[in-house]
Amino acid sequence: MELVYPAAASVIEFSNATKTYRSILGRSVTAVEDFSLQVAEGEVLGIAGPNGAGKSTLLSLLLGFLRPTGGSVRILGEEPREYVRKNGIGYVPELMTMNPTWRADNALTRLATLADLPPAEIPARVNAVIEQLGIGEHRDKKVKALSKGNLQRLGVAQALLREERVMVLDEPTHGLDPVWTQRFRDIVEGLRRPGRTVIIASHNLDELQRVADRVAIIDHGRLQRLVTTGYDLSADTGGTYRIAVASGAERVPVLLPSARASSDGEFEIPFTDVSELNRALGSLIVGGVLIASVVPVRSVLEQQFREAVGESR
Repeated sequence: MELVYPAAASVIEFSNATKTYRSILGRSVTAVEDFSLQVAEGEVLGIAGPNGAGKSTLLSLLLGFLRPTGGSVRILGEEPREYVRKNGIGYVPELMTMNPTWRADNALTRLATLADLPPAEIPARVNAVIEQLGIGEHRDKKVKALSKGNLQRLGVAQALLREERVMVLDEPTHGLDPVWTQRFRDIVEGLRRPGRTVIIASHNLDELQRVADRVAIIDHGRLQRLVTTGYDLSADTGGTYRIAVASGAERVPVLLPSARASSDGEFEIPFTDVSELNRALGSLIVGGVLIASVVPVRSVLEQQFREAVGESR
């Protein structure tokens, strides 16, 4: 597979990375196969795929938990385990586990100590991440008393204790309520900086569309597609938009025969590119239709995901 080279300096490089598991009976299962990708300095990369696609194995290779059986994985030219040993890495696992008898603030203090933060800086840093994640009212609670969402917020907080150059977030919004799912976007934006690379694996395509620069879609252990989330006029941008009409709904079928009524005052408009969409909306407005909202039925990422992994998955 041909490597994908972003413009900025590469921090992470998967080069034909393959991981095969072998059982004691001699059977083998390939979880990641011939995976090649470079991730740039300053980039937020999303990783998406159906269950069993190989995302967890891919992250384990990146974190140094596993070694590839073929190809290579490098972080700034070093094997992941060696890089992590020397420099550390920010990591939020999908299922956060800590000693259930620790208090939340004490857990962060212990983890900050293990992360080799200077002792004089630890109290201020712990207070800062507690405030950032909004868990001040829970700081005196034992870990076992935290709700699923608050435990996840504690997990994100521990990953922010140090200013790591590489951050790996595995389903970071798992268990978060809608309010904190939205606030997580602000946290990711706060993590953006020229010297940092962030990897986010998530089933939430809408979230990845909002926070990632590119999304690697993986299925059957292979990179199926690499999607740029920003709007690209040179790309295939066809799709369907849903418009809500405040008045003049009866004119829509006359002015735009391709429009399909989906509910009272709402229509779906298929289009082949953004210019065609704008012409369609313009004709409706000139024709006296008052448009209340225009939203995509599927985001660009969702459409690409469905095409890459198949509608049947």
